[in-house]
Amino acid sequence: MVSSKSMERNRNHSSVTMFILQGLSENKDLQLILFPVFLGVYLVTLVWNLVLILLIRMDSHLHVPMYFFLSVLSFIDICYSSSISPRMLSDLLRKEKTISFVACATQYFVTAWMGLSECCLLAVMACDRYVAIGHPLQYSVIMAPDLCGKMVAGAFVGGFLGSIAHTVPCFSLYYCGPNIVQHFFCDLPQVLSLACSKTFTSQVTLLAGIFIAFGSLLVILFSYGFIAAAILKMSSGKGSSKAFSTCASHLAAVTLYYGTALSVYMQPKSSHSMNKDKTLSVFYVIMIPMLNPLIYSLRNKEIKAGLKRLIKRVTRSV
Repeated sequence: MVSSKSMERNRNHSSVTMFILQGLSENKDLQLILFPVFLGVYLVTLVWNLVLILLIRMDSHLHVPMYFFLSVLSFIDICYSSSISPRMLSDLLRKEKTISFVACATQYFVTAWMGLSECCLLAVMACDRYVAIGHPLQYSVIMAPDLCGKMVAGAFVGGFLGSIAHTVPCFSLYYCGPNIVQHFFCDLPQVLSLACSKTFTSQVTLLAGIFIAFGSLLVILFSYGFIAAAILKMSSGKGSSKAFSTCASHLAAVTLYYGTALSVYMQPKSSHSMNKDKTLSVFYVIMIPMLNPLIYSLRNKEIKAGLKRLIKRVTRSV
């Protein structure tokens, strides 16, 4: 015989079949203004990242570990942005911003998977830069294609496991209402606040994601510590400046990604408003995927040269 407590839990769990996203703004006029802006950002994100992936795959001069990792980063940014931007854009034109329970869980799972995978990949790229600067003569031997493939696979597997570890417990909780998510996408802190059952277990499982994110950050910091030590040992000032310039883009990407993420998730909720949280989240989940390929491309001579070669090849074939 099923206990009354179990029946109550099942009834509560089934009572919420969808969530209502609050969205970026309740001002209809502002929503109409924001739609073309974010549509443009999303299209630029797709085009720039796809062009970078194709360029790296087609140009043999760019078949080195650094650009292989960069192409994977572009793929992650496409998936990351696409998990949020299309629905956000459609919500800007809709009166009722509803999302089903399963769709909400799926959106968060993909977002967390890509976000944690990017953390791991940024750590991998930092290690690659250390090997290139600290052990240039052994670089091609150490960073063999087989190892690079395993490192990328490890980044995706780590992100997947971290996402599963706190998505499943969170969306296995009992939700009996209210069902309004105070955000423009299904972010875990806002969803957890709606749970009717105890959230202690799901909050503990968040440690898996935190461990991966901060573990990756520690790897990055240690790698750059070793890079700094290697640069200081260089006798040539020109060699030092060249070594530093190869790390500048990666440092900028890491600073943007972790700086914004920490601003969103690590501040006490009482210290900042929900509007500020949304603004930072827009930069974190929408703007950064667009900025990453620009950061790596605009000051990179090899990518510029590769783009020129690709344009010449296309114009000759026409």
